Amino acid sequence: MVLIFIWIPLDTKTGIVERARGKFVIGDALAPTVAAGFVLLGGLLLLVFERNAEDQPALGPSKIKFVASVVAVIGVGFAIMRFAGPAAVEVANLFREDPLEYRLLRATPVWKHIGYVMGGTIMVSGIIAIVERKMSRRAVLTGIAAVVVLIAVFDLPFDDLLLPPNGDV
Repeated sequence: MVLIFIWIPLDTKTGIVERARGKFVIGDALAPTVAAGFVLLGGLLLLVFERNAEDQPALGPSKIKFVASVVAVIGVGFAIMRFAGPAAVEVANLFREDPLEYRLLRATPVWKHIGYVMGGTIMVSGIIAIVERKMSRRAVLTGIAAVVVLIAVFDLPFDDLLLPPNGDV
């Protein structure tokens, strides 16, 4: 609660969402407030459903393998997210006389979503596949749905927002 109501407001220049020139733009406080909300939710879940210390499972090879698998899937997803858009432009340039440049296209629809959709879908469906110990059509559709919802929440309402990794490209 201190993080959400004291630290973030004192540490950011703008609020969660700001209205500038008749349109809504993301404020500096949005991302840390969402993250703090997840931390608060996790803390409440631990507080309500905390298990006794003797019931806690030990850290064994299977759990280390699980964490390593999740980290690997996230790493591959981030790599695909970063390089899929520029690679798609390079493939498109094979069929064009006037070459395109990804840096100029990174804020335009379709181009700005290529890496985000591919990498995000791989991350979500890959983690589901690790948990379920099999890849399924439902996992892929869940990944696609999650990415579409994130685009609808974070990209569509804001004209000047660049989805990851386009701000760094």
